[in-house]
Amino acid sequence: MLSQREGSASAVRAHEELFAYWASRREPGRLPSRRQIDPKDFKRHLPTVSLIDVVTSPWEGLARDYRLRLAGTGLYEVYRGEITGKRLCEVYDEASAEYWRAELDKVVTERRPGVGSHSLAWRGAPHLSILWLRLPLASDGRRVDMILGYDVVVGSHGEFGRTGIRAA
Repeated sequence: MLSQREGSASAVRAHEELFAYWASRREPGRLPSRRQIDPKDFKRHLPTVSLIDVVTSPWEGLARDYRLRLAGTGLYEVYRGEITGKRLCEVYDEASAEYWRAELDKVVTERRPGVGSHSLAWRGAPHLSILWLRLPLASDGRRVDMILGYDVVVGSHGEFGRTGIRAA
């Protein structure tokens, strides 16, 4: 999916589809849990779906950290390798890790979805951006312990191998 990057309008439609799916799994006053999410219900989006664990790590002086429990195969192209099982500081440079920590903290604290865009300049591709969506999940319906993510790369046309993205 990423090598055939979607246009902005198509990306917005995909975000709307996933948001509507997530919202349909909510019960009044509660967030959906991971158990209520069935990947077969959004198969075409799976290559760029991620599941992010909310992790407490007081030994590092952080209120919370995040670990990518699962990253779709389409994200391999963006990161030039497997990111499943890695924490933010193992995937991003310091500034980008802080950006993501702040955005994910908002999703956890506010218990609401987050959406935005993030430049891939940190990967050597300033002409590309990720349009992202982050949806809170809560095992108990209240405390966010996981985040469902969906990303679409937008920017110049062509395959990733021809865009100048290079490994860090």
